[in-house]
Amino acid sequence: MTGFASRSGETAGLRWGWELRGVNGKGLELRLRLPDWIEGLEPLVRSAAQKALTRGNVQISLRVQGGGEDGAAELDEAVLTRILSAMARIEGAAAGQGLVLSPSTSAQIVALRGVLSSNATPADVGPLRDDLMVAFGEALAEFGEMRRHEGAALAEILTSQLDEIEALVAQAAVAVEARKDEQSERLRTQIARVMDPAHGMDEARLTQELALIAVKSDVTEELDRLTAHIGAARELLAAEGAVGRRLDFLMQEFNREANTLCSKSGSAALTQIGLTLKTVIDQMREQVQNVE
Repeated sequence: MTGFASRSGETAGLRWGWELRGVNGKGLELRLRLPDWIEGLEPLVRSAAQKALTRGNVQISLRVQGGGEDGAAELDEAVLTRILSAMARIEGAAAGQGLVLSPSTSAQIVALRGVLSSNATPADVGPLRDDLMVAFGEALAEFGEMRRHEGAALAEILTSQLDEIEALVAQAAVAVEARKDEQSERLRTQIARVMDPAHGMDEARLTQELALIAVKSDVTEELDRLTAHIGAARELLAAEGAVGRRLDFLMQEFNREANTLCSKSGSAALTQIGLTLKTVIDQMREQVQNVE
């Protein structure tokens, strides 16, 4: 879900530049930094971004500067006064709570929205807004294309991890067969204990012990569900559209089955396979956080 795109140009003596930056996120969070004086621009930008994107923390910024000395930025005294007054109140409230805030620099204050304004602002911002939205659409398309390229590379990584999980599940099935002799010997020992003549034969207890042993050692359902999850994950990777949330849920199911497999393993070999399986699942789950 990471990506970057930019576009720049000039309209009516004003130089402007778009910049889009995206990082991973569970949902879609848009952070817009746009000039206040371009009326109607923010809702247009937000609507276009929401139609094109579904997940990620995306920062969209636009800088507009005058083309010459007449368009040089000027300090807006009224805005500055309001900001400084608010800062003073915040610092006073913090001091009252025993907190010491780090001092703000003039560069930080100047960077706040509205502190600097351009005297080259056109009376009719309509043509400028139209040009800006055309360029924003191009930047948004480039941003999406970069994310698609990243998604293709990510799909290869996830497919490789699924292959590894599938191989481990196959190894686990082999290990289950190999532990049968060990289980048989353990079962004979346990049966001999409950049938010890010194304690008398308790058929009810024998039946209970056998049932518990069978339940505790049977991992057939876990292996079957892991196999089903592998198939479901492959289908999601091949599907169109946003699948990140569904993949994230599926990884929780993978992890649940791997935990149960380890707890019911009954052999060192199967336990080792289960632990390796959990490691690969955790690695895959981290990668899934990057999927839209």
